[in-house]
Amino acid sequence: MSVVATNMNTINHLSTTCKIPNLQSPICFHRKPFSTSLLPLLPKTLNGFSYSSSVSRRSRLIIPKRRFSVSMEWQDCSVKMEVDVPVSVAYNFYLDRESFPKWMPFISSVEVLKDKPDLSRWSLKYNAFGQDIKYSWLARNLQPTPNQKIHWRSLEGLPNKGSVRFFPKGPSSCIVELTVSYEVPAVLTPVASALRPFLENLLRGGLERFAALAKTT
Repeated sequence: MSVVATNMNTINHLSTTCKIPNLQSPICFHRKPFSTSLLPLLPKTLNGFSYSSSVSRRSRLIIPKRRFSVSMEWQDCSVKMEVDVPVSVAYNFYLDRESFPKWMPFISSVEVLKDKPDLSRWSLKYNAFGQDIKYSWLARNLQPTPNQKIHWRSLEGLPNKGSVRFFPKGPSSCIVELTVSYEVPAVLTPVASALRPFLENLLRGGLERFAALAKTT
């Protein structure tokens, strides 16, 4: 037998099967169609992908089904301060929402809705962290406790809620405790760790002006 014929027989043999040492069965190069009868035996998801049991004979498209959840970070800020006015004076002065821009540094405007006085539109404007920060929201004042508690929550716009509590300390002074909870805006997420102390400092400065103005009423 010639060398050429011998080589051709070897190539034909390898094109059909190829045996690898330590394996009991040969590896075939011929691909067989996937049997749909095995589908019920497979799990419904494979590595995060799902499949349908109705498989077309011509083609089968597997579409990944993934769920994405976005969890926004909420922060709480709380400050308290002694105010040298009776608790009733501090309470009534805080009820005047449209006066907030006079003493809270980052509040630019507040408009109480005339037909719905429990609702008010708020605008925030402040330069911080190298950018002009502007937000607005519609808030609802919840049922207050006279001379003790005022609280609110936003209905639209910047998500926030909070309360202010009044504790009498004597006939002519009281403690005012302000707590604000807010959802950190996406643009401020990189500085979220610095945002709380920064805002608490602003709130403390606002209460200082609140205390000074309350004594003039």
